[in-house]
Amino acid sequence: MISKTIDCWIFDMDNTLYSPRSNLFIQISDKMTEFIQGKFDLEFTVASDLQEDLFKRYGTTLRGLMMEYNIDPLSFLEFVHNIDVNSIDPAPELEELLAQLPGRKVIYSNGSADHCARVTKRLGVDHHFDHVYDIVASDYSPKPNPAPYDRLISLLSIDPKRTVMIEDIANNLKPAADLGMTTVWLENDFNWAKAGSDQPYVQNVAKDIISFLRDVVKRGK
Repeated sequence: MISKTIDCWIFDMDNTLYSPRSNLFIQISDKMTEFIQGKFDLEFTVASDLQEDLFKRYGTTLRGLMMEYNIDPLSFLEFVHNIDVNSIDPAPELEELLAQLPGRKVIYSNGSADHCARVTKRLGVDHHFDHVYDIVASDYSPKPNPAPYDRLISLLSIDPKRTVMIEDIANNLKPAADLGMTTVWLENDFNWAKAGSDQPYVQNVAKDIISFLRDVVKRGK
């Protein structure tokens, strides 16, 4: 249940504001593998295995590359986000629902602000967001590390008890719940995203962002 006292909404970006069925994030994942393949002169399958290993151990592929190989993060982000965002469609219903949602709307992403800007513009919802808190602003410390959550709250003077966080990766909701936020997990079948979805820090579950916002807006009327 979402309280009517909520005045701040924190949205993840990839596979949250758009459907995983668009395969947009698959493009990003393939670009990560391509980056590793070119950087270390590896076969694609070997590069893919390394990417998966770094993701599992560090939370993001980028963090692992920075820690173990001293990779320049900005060059990595520029390369992997050079994708075709036209694989997602404009989202007029999402735009309409966000317009009816009271309070501030923030994007908190392990990706780059430029990537978030391109995707939200394609969706037609970029004008609804007051702030984008990206991996650079997080000092390259990815979710679910607690420190960037604390930094975000301080930066934007957020009251966690009046805030909802929406994510497709269940484990990313734990620090939010620990801070007192209301959490929402968007159901999906990716093993790495649904791990932890049965834990108490997942307080609400929704089929997708549209169905969740429909319900919130309906209850608010």
